Order: sequence, then C-alpha cells, then structure tokens
Amino acid sequence: MRVDMHLHTSRSFDCLSDPERVLQAALARGIDRICITDHNEIAAALEMKRRFPDRIIVGEEVKTAERVDVIGLFITEKIPKGTPARRTCELIHEQGGIVYMPHPFAGGKGGGGRILDTIADLIDAVEGFNARLHQPALNERAVEWARRHGKPIGAGSDAHTIGEVGRAFVEIPDFDDTPGAFLAALQQSTLNGTASSRVVHVASTFAKLRKRLGGRN
Repeated sequence: MRVDMHLHTSRSFDCLSDPERVLQAALARGIDRICITDHNEIAAALEMKRRFPDRIIVGEEVKTAERVDVIGLFITEKIPKGTPARRTCELIHEQGGIVYMPHPFAGGKGGGGRILDTIADLIDAVEGFNARLHQPALNERAVEWARRHGKPIGAGSDAHTIGEVGRAFVEIPDFDDTPGAFLAALQQSTLNGTASSRVVHVASTFAKLRKRLGGRN
C-alpha cells in the first residue's frame, strides 16, 4: 500500500487545492491513501474521511508555541495553533492519535531539530523524506535521528499544489484503519520520493496573497 503522509488542501492558509481533486490526483498516481494535514485545521480532512473512509487519514499540522510544526494523525478534534509542542503531543495522544514529526531539521518550520530531544519520548514517527526539502542532508538527518531513537519513518509530498501530490510516499503492508495498525505497518516502510521543483514555493506564496486579499484566513 502506498501512502502520502503529508499534504495540504484549500483549508490551509497557503494552498488552493480542492480536497477532492487532491484525492483524485493521488489515486491517479497510484497512491492508495493520503494523510490530509492542513495547517491548524482539520475540517477538510474530516469531511473527506466521511466521504472516502478507506482513502483518508485525518491529520493536522500544528504550528506550536515554539513555531515548530507537529503533525497529529488519526485525530478527531483540532488542536489550537500556538499550543506548546509537548502539550500538542499530549493532546494528540489523548485523542488516540499518532505524533508525527514533519521536516524536523528544516529551518523555521522544523526548528532545525532543536525541540526533538525535548519531546522524543512522545514522538511516534518521523518524516524521513519531505519532497519540499531541497537539501538532501535535511532528510538524511531526520532518518538518522529516527533510527537512532527507534522511531518508524514516513514520507510525504507536503503538497500545496495538485502537481505535487504523490511525489513522496511510503510503501507499507496493508493495515487496518487504526493508529496501532498503521504504526506497525510503518515499521516495515520503504520511502519513495523525488524532490519537488523550487517553483512550488511561488505557488504557496501566491495562495497566501490571494487569500489575504480575499479576506480569507
């Protein structure tokens, strides 16, 4: 089974992609399931899960108080932006979800790895390949850290445009739609992916500007 573990829809502040078109693109490219991980929002993920239960894993990419992103997978309630990282992880676990660390060594959004050791005991899995990172060393450091700490490793396109969907994914054994089964399958993951063009960041900037000018959050 192929799973793109990190992507966005129009519910993110920097993305214009219609959620259903995102799923259609994923299926057309051989991806079996997608984790919808919008920034500080789960509305689109919940709706898509209701409509396509076998294809969607609900997630949220939370901007923590430390300005570092943490993803919660298999959650049912939104976690507020600005929640401290450790509390964010606890709230994910209180919902029965998975704490997944995206792009942990990226500057800014990943904090350059500065909070990893402080929340290591709460991290369930680590993103080992993010298609929007253009420095291979950043992904390599994530894989090394995950292996050193015995954490399963995932991959995702971090797509903010339709064209990016499915550029990175994990191949894992088929699994029941539960957090525990998914984590067990991730123990046998194979990472696949190709870095996206740097041009995709222009699309994200355009999306932000368009939403601001349109008065949308």
